[in-house]
Amino acid sequence: MVNHPVLGIDIGGSGIKGALVDVEKGTLIGERHRIPTPQPATPQAVTKVVEELRSHFDYRGKIGVTFPAVVRHGVTHTAANVDSSWIGADAAGSFSKATGCNVQVLNDADAAGVAEMAFGAGREHDGVVFMLTFGTGIGSAVFTEGELLPNTELGHLELGGREVEDWASDKVRKESDLGWKKWAKRVDRYLQYLEFLFSPDLFIIGGGVSKKSTRFFPYLEVTVPVVAAELLNEAGIVGAAYVAGRTIPS
Repeated sequence: MVNHPVLGIDIGGSGIKGALVDVEKGTLIGERHRIPTPQPATPQAVTKVVEELRSHFDYRGKIGVTFPAVVRHGVTHTAANVDSSWIGADAAGSFSKATGCNVQVLNDADAAGVAEMAFGAGREHDGVVFMLTFGTGIGSAVFTEGELLPNTELGHLELGGREVEDWASDKVRKESDLGWKKWAKRVDRYLQYLEFLFSPDLFIIGGGVSKKSTRFFPYLEVTVPVVAAELLNEAGIVGAAYVAGRTIPS
């Protein structure tokens, strides 16, 4: 593990955020800096913002970047909330070239999960742990004995003839004006389905709703323990920096 700060960057549909991270403690060093996600969010436009963030922190070193897509070996294979031209793009190569730094790119939910396992609600938990983020969609990160199974995308599972995230995301809760109890019943049905399929030992619930866990946790009946994520909006940045600090040679 490195003993100096690593730059973490979290790319989202509305904003791209960066911060220096102490990857020994899992904490931010100083303030985050946010730049609105360009519209359209093409590879060229987003790459420019990544370099702007590097320049803002006057940083040279390893960089970890989250991306809202399936990411394999630095290549993005889907594009849910960014321009479709990202499909098949070499994100890691583009970011590395633009910044002059070694860049590691990973799925955004995976990054949040890594952070929670290392520094948050999942630390010291063995067995099978599921991190689920409820927001615009439903992201997932799956761990077995602390090892990540990347790009699971379990929000796209079908339940009752439709994708779960089209029925149980936090966006749907807000747009459909669902009460916490009614929405919790949907979440609970999803968790019970995951329990049936995978027999996990722990569910960690992240996304914006993690701050309001007391509003809906009491209505969950799934037998697997459910806990709220602890790193909240910093999880993606911390997780990306942590992975980059461990895996990219200097």
